[in-house]
Amino acid sequence: MAEKKLTFEQSMSRLEEIVAQLERGDHPLEDSLSLYEEGAKLMKQCVTMLDRAEQKVRKLQLDENGTLTETVFVPEGE
Repeated sequence: MAEKKLTFEQSMSRLEEIVAQLERGDHPLEDSLSLYEEGAKLMKQCVTMLDRAEQKVRKLQLDENGTLTETVFVPEGE
């Protein structure tokens, strides 16, 4: 069966649950390893989603002629 695609928020929520469970340390080693693997996959998915979102972010600005132009957003200091 195919895995259900989670939203970014759902993935982060599940990742937080996993971290809390691992921090409690009350799972057998095999369960902890499974949780860790699930968390690693979720983290990779979140990073991928963030990278895609970052690529979509654009900045609208006025050029010297007063025309709105779209440019890639670059945070200040970078």
